[in-house]
Amino acid sequence: MTSSATPRGTPRAASRATSRPTLRPTPEERAGHRLDLWAAAAGALLVVAAAVIGTVIERANGSLHVNWPPLYASWSPHLGPGTPAAVAVAVLAIVHGPPLAARLPWRRLVLLGWAGALAWTGALALIDGWRTGIAGRLTTAYEYLTVIHRFDHLGPALRDFTHHILNNAPDHWPAHVAGHPPAAVLTFVGLDRIGLGGGGWAGIWCLTVGTSAVAAVLIAVRALAGEPLARRAAPFLVLAPSAVWVGTSADGYFAAVAAWSLALLALAATRRTTHPAAAALASGLLLGLTCYLSYGLTLIALIAAAVLWLTRTVRPLPFLAAGVAAVAVAFTLAGFSWWEGYLLLVERYYQGAAAVRPYAYWVWGNLACTVLITGPATVAALRRTLAAAPTAMRGLRPSAGSLRDPADRLVVLVLAALLALLVADLSGMSKAETERIWLPFAVWLPAACALLPAARRRAWLTAQAMLALLLNHLLYTGW
Repeated sequence: MTSSATPRGTPRAASRATSRPTLRPTPEERAGHRLDLWAAAAGALLVVAAAVIGTVIERANGSLHVNWPPLYASWSPHLGPGTPAAVAVAVLAIVHGPPLAARLPWRRLVLLGWAGALAWTGALALIDGWRTGIAGRLTTAYEYLTVIHRFDHLGPALRDFTHHILNNAPDHWPAHVAGHPPAAVLTFVGLDRIGLGGGGWAGIWCLTVGTSAVAAVLIAVRALAGEPLARRAAPFLVLAPSAVWVGTSADGYFAAVAAWSLALLALAATRRTTHPAAAALASGLLLGLTCYLSYGLTLIALIAAAVLWLTRTVRPLPFLAAGVAAVAVAFTLAGFSWWEGYLLLVERYYQGAAAVRPYAYWVWGNLACTVLITGPATVAALRRTLAAAPTAMRGLRPSAGSLRDPADRLVVLVLAALLALLVADLSGMSKAETERIWLPFAVWLPAACALLPAARRRAWLTAQAMLALLLNHLLYTGW
């Protein structure tokens, strides 16, 4: 496959840009590009408004509880050991990413996408240095590693887990342990048990597993919308600004587990694997694990439903349900009640900063965070996604049969991820810090960049990389 190949179903303007890259753009293409720029500008304006209004609110009464609204970050211009590497990875991805994505054998592309994301994310983290950027991130007072010693006896620790969630409970858990089901902290307990204890190994785990989400999204997009669109999305998935947070929080790891669950479900539903039942069962196990890593990630079920709807099949559903049930039964028998934990979490949530953080600000300030973690190219691509949504949704009607246009299928997949994100936003349970909390939804949105015209691809990739580099060099992010 060459870079001039046009995927069936690509929007008309993008198709013409791919087939005639040396010719002057048509009026239709120029109009589409202007609208893309307006969308990116609107996203930038949203960020500026959130920063200005948020700063005014925070200085007036401190109710936002963030130092650099809308991000949980502090102003701290700096360079670091990762700076040259980050710039080099960005240049290589911008210059060589699109042609490599077009011509590499598929399996090599998936592995290179993962390796590229790992290099990009690791380099960004090392801008803050090894200790600050990686090894020390999960050792702060809010994090998982501070309570490893309390899990020497797993049975009693799981049975008593919910007894330590509330702030007024004896020996209450740190914020992140209390805010998640026990699978999150058990991950790091497991690493410690096999001799990989401490912040360094925990950081490497989150970096390595978290960046594999790029490979999972590529596999899912290929299964559902075709290989050409997956190839076009690949460089944007690698250079996503969300890498700033994937490399510094456990939420990147959660995002990868969720992404692999959906990728396996897509393979099972499309039967692009020799063992669809096993893939569906593995998908269910990972989906169950996802729900026991973070309460809010039950919303991943919306994307899973879109996968089944796109493929017009329920064949994987029994195996998927069996996998989810197996995880739920295991934790329940061990003494942890998911529902009890969730109800106590809601109470704990409003014992802290959430009690004063204003919903009226964060319900749109969170969306400004999303602009920052997905980048201007994704905002422009979402403009194209929403423009194509009416046609794609009409094709979802039962009387319409299956969606035949690959671009429409990609539109529906991205819309499902966007819907999950918006439901999380409206719930009020994500007031602030969504730059990391929403990573499991946000990793899917840059796939929409496959809809951008080929002639503009490198310019948009440059904008993505510049945003990430500026964020990591000008701010010290809290997670």
